[in-house]
Amino acid sequence: MSGSGKVTGSHLIGKALQLEGVRNIFTIAGDHILPVLDVMADMDFRFVDTRHEQAAVHMADAWGRLTGQPGVSMYTTPGFANALPGLAHALHSESPVLSISGSADLAELGRGAMQEIDQVGAATPFTKGSWMVHDARRIPDFIARALRTAYAGRRGPVHLTIPMDVQEQEVSEAEVTFFQPTEYRAEEHTFASPKLIEQAVELLHQAQRPFIIAGGPTSYARSGEVLRRFIELTQLPLFTEDVARGLVSDDHPLCLGFFERGLNRAARLLREADVVVLLGRKQDYTISYAQPPVIAANARIIQIDPSPAEIGRNRGVTVGIVGDIEAVVEQMTQEARKKTWKALPWVKQLHAEQEEHAAWLDSLAKAEQPMHAMYVHKTLGNLLRDDDCLVFDGGDFCHFGRAFYAAKQPRRWWYIPTLGMLGSSLPTAIAAKLAYPESRVIMLTGDGAFGFNAMEFDTAVRHNLPVVTVLGNDSAWGIDRQIQLGLYGRPVATDLLQSRYDIVVQGLGGHGEYVERPEDLAPALERALTSGKPALVNVAVQRAISPRAEAAIARRQAKS
Repeated sequence: MSGSGKVTGSHLIGKALQLEGVRNIFTIAGDHILPVLDVMADMDFRFVDTRHEQAAVHMADAWGRLTGQPGVSMYTTPGFANALPGLAHALHSESPVLSISGSADLAELGRGAMQEIDQVGAATPFTKGSWMVHDARRIPDFIARALRTAYAGRRGPVHLTIPMDVQEQEVSEAEVTFFQPTEYRAEEHTFASPKLIEQAVELLHQAQRPFIIAGGPTSYARSGEVLRRFIELTQLPLFTEDVARGLVSDDHPLCLGFFERGLNRAARLLREADVVVLLGRKQDYTISYAQPPVIAANARIIQIDPSPAEIGRNRGVTVGIVGDIEAVVEQMTQEARKKTWKALPWVKQLHAEQEEHAAWLDSLAKAEQPMHAMYVHKTLGNLLRDDDCLVFDGGDFCHFGRAFYAAKQPRRWWYIPTLGMLGSSLPTAIAAKLAYPESRVIMLTGDGAFGFNAMEFDTAVRHNLPVVTVLGNDSAWGIDRQIQLGLYGRPVATDLLQSRYDIVVQGLGGHGEYVERPEDLAPALERALTSGKPALVNVAVQRAISPRAEAAIARRQAKS
């Protein structure tokens, strides 16, 4: 920054964010950020003001994963306390969120200052890094450090506390230096050693039952072209999950869809694989820490990850590669061209399991009253377009949907991360509509999950973001009620009312309808999709147990 004029810390915050290409700020106004909001209001930022700070972080989280840009959320001190669950969620979703909170003046901290809490300490368990800014001249440096940390290796949230007096501190422009983002956080294109690439490709060439799982960091590539070329050359089957859904379309003959063993029967055959490739896929509890019988004892594992901490975390691997996944897959593609590849009977076996599962789901979609979740999903499925963005939340109702709907384009298929925190779907859908203004954004949720952030329909109405919600209303915390019945024979604290959430949405200025009869569903969905307003279709559905709930019951019974 050049010149001899005076600027405030608030101007420096805005300038640093502008250099990062940030335009959307997800926020709620409050005492300790009023100075910076006032200054940034004249700097061409769009403020998406929410009804709860947790929702603001959920929106920043979704924006970061949708676009690859930093998702920025800002709040005052008690707002920061409200934001902590969102940061915990973002840590599991591995999103580049920059959390910024204000506080009382530096000189007052430690004396019982207004609303004082240890923000830096509170944020530490839920972020990759958390800092207090003590001098306005350091603001560009701290924002650079925070975002460098957010994007290094596996991505994740970071936090800065910037006290009010630092926001208002005047400094000379000559005392402040800015750098371009590429100067302090260069894009990572780490390649693997040729020897490791040769070993990985040779293992895959020998495999009879190979299995590739692409996890969230695969999506750092922004497109799936490199991955698609690799599987087409090698004829290897691919499963996708998390933000990697849709990088290669589920319509592709070598893409077997969603990797979720409870919701995709083809995915269950992981236990029979002889070579497993984990592309940015952790060895976590969802695959029993890569232990038998989920992955066979004699199976060989190739793990490729941007974080060295994940390689062999719970089980040793045959080949472990730390690097940028797209760059490594491109290396593997070049090496694979040296060999002859042929289609394997194994792929047909996987497709047969997938087709059997699809037929079973279809058999559930009967025109009954109350409707089965699958009737709702099949009816909606007939109205979908390839560029629609689907956002899932909640338990059994959405588990049937996740088993059914295909992901056909990158970043158009969203579910809650491994933390399992419900309620993020409406904030996520709002962020998706900001990112995809020309596409339809359709949120699918249960009645329990909807209650967490239902007031964000007000946010959607105020900001003219016409997301459409299909709510499966079984008057229960569905999946937990089913697990209780399966394990203990009775439900406890899991019954809800058949509430008229559609009327709530109408009262907030949106379009709302209540549907009980199967024949009324399709017309109601069509009206919601064409209303031009944030809309909710409240559908009375059966209390039907999903395969995910059945698997949870079986797993716990096996341990007892």
